[in-house]
Amino acid sequence: MNREEAWKLLTEYNEEEFHLEHAQTVENTMKYFARELGYGEEEEFWGIVGLLHDLDFEQYPEQHCIKSQEIMRERGIDERIIHATASHGYGITVDIKPEHEMEKVLFAVDELTGLVGAVVLMRPSKSVQDLELKSLKKKFKSKGFAAGCSRDVIQQGADMLGWSLDELMQRTLDALKTFQE
Repeated sequence: MNREEAWKLLTEYNEEEFHLEHAQTVENTMKYFARELGYGEEEEFWGIVGLLHDLDFEQYPEQHCIKSQEIMRERGIDERIIHATASHGYGITVDIKPEHEMEKVLFAVDELTGLVGAVVLMRPSKSVQDLELKSLKKKFKSKGFAAGCSRDVIQQGADMLGWSLDELMQRTLDALKTFQE
């Protein structure tokens, strides 16, 4: 599956601008981490996983990470993509544990990019470029802020990767600054 085919599939099941933008944010973040972690030859694959991770969320929120497996299998999509995208729902909607480093990155950055996006919307600059780790940490600690972004999942993701929470946050900010305003 190439990026064009992945985008076509994504837009078949998703129309809301918010979901399409989130998919692209996670796609680009995953591509950044592929390069940073020594998987540069798999950059497009990591990106496709990021792009498709919420394939079923808009139409099937109650079956998130479950319905997407069915949709992808019906289309003969690589089982590695199916496993990777489903694993980001580990402990939430599925029992498919993130195993590969790429799956652990997806698990960690999905929620975190959502939190960063919410922080950016509140900033006078409306930009990630001037967002510092200390500001992100302050919003992370504020449970009422962006309450839909699970702090537990973000922490679990950092733990899976063997990174501190600060390291995960800083590296994700660094990623976002390479492609967002």
